[in-house]
Amino acid sequence: MALEFSQRIRRIPSYPVAGGYAEQAPMVRLASNESPYPPLPAVAEAIERALSTLNRYPDPSNSLLRARLSDRYAVPASRIAIGNGSCDILLAAGEALLEPGAELVYAWPSFSVYPHLGAASGARALTVPLDSSDRHDLEAMLREVTVATRLVLVCNPNNPTSTAIPLQQIAEFLDEVPAHACVIVDEAYCEFNLLEDPDASIELLDSHPNLVLLRTFSKVHGLCGLRVGFALCGSQELPRALDQVRQPFFCNALAQAAAVEALAHQDAVIDRVTRTIAERITVDERLRALGLTPAESQANFCWFELGEDRDEADVMRGLQERGVLVRGGGALGREGALRVTYGTAEEDARFLEALAEVL
Repeated sequence: MALEFSQRIRRIPSYPVAGGYAEQAPMVRLASNESPYPPLPAVAEAIERALSTLNRYPDPSNSLLRARLSDRYAVPASRIAIGNGSCDILLAAGEALLEPGAELVYAWPSFSVYPHLGAASGARALTVPLDSSDRHDLEAMLREVTVATRLVLVCNPNNPTSTAIPLQQIAEFLDEVPAHACVIVDEAYCEFNLLEDPDASIELLDSHPNLVLLRTFSKVHGLCGLRVGFALCGSQELPRALDQVRQPFFCNALAQAAAVEALAHQDAVIDRVTRTIAERITVDERLRALGLTPAESQANFCWFELGEDRDEADVMRGLQERGVLVRGGGALGREGALRVTYGTAEEDARFLEALAEVL
């Protein structure tokens, strides 16, 4: 007799992970929005020092990391949540806030984890199309907010389309969202956003107790392999609720040590952001020279339509045959597009050369 699983297992979609992890030959990996730069030497040394403690459980309250984040962002430690990556915080927020009869609202296409929240909880998910510039249509999203809305998700800059909306629009949106609905502004790529200071959104927390700013060490700090994210919250309520629905020790000791050390090297972060933005300008210009039109990126990746006469799977296959891995739009919510991470200058040159050959 076959195992019988719960109804929600049949509802939850599979996360569209990137391929290529099993490739033996060196590949140009531009599929997962990772940093092309390894952890800083000081961060690697902090990880090595923490190895001798692995016979003990990690700090379950993440106290040192939350204290350092509190110093960095001027948000009380009691209003900071830590997670095994930002996805862990998102999924826990779904567990804490959603249930059958509740509703959540988010734009689409956007981050691929968002559909899991409604499917896992049984809540009704209302998706709102992006506007003609592949940005969030906040007015349209606001029209979907009702008394049943428990959670609203705004990805800014948006994954996979790379676009961002000005903070003033988000502030005006927050003024209209009722206090019973939690608004998570997913800022995983905020350090690459040139529309304004990445920390400008923090000022909104004091006037909006229902606001959460979701961030990660995976991208700009180059710590994807350790999985550590954090949320800056407008109140203490959400961090407490998240801890109630998660397993203990959700952030491992090496991740905590690495994140604490990474926070001490903001100059290096700025340098890496500068290099990424230089590649962003170069890559986008060369894509336009190939007759492609990338969206206006404020992230560490680009998004562009291939055109009606080109098959997404064929283009991706041709790139992989030439040693370049990218993400297809079909897995991310829109067929016929590519999402490509900006890598090093050498990696980006290989991608552009391969793409020119394939096209």
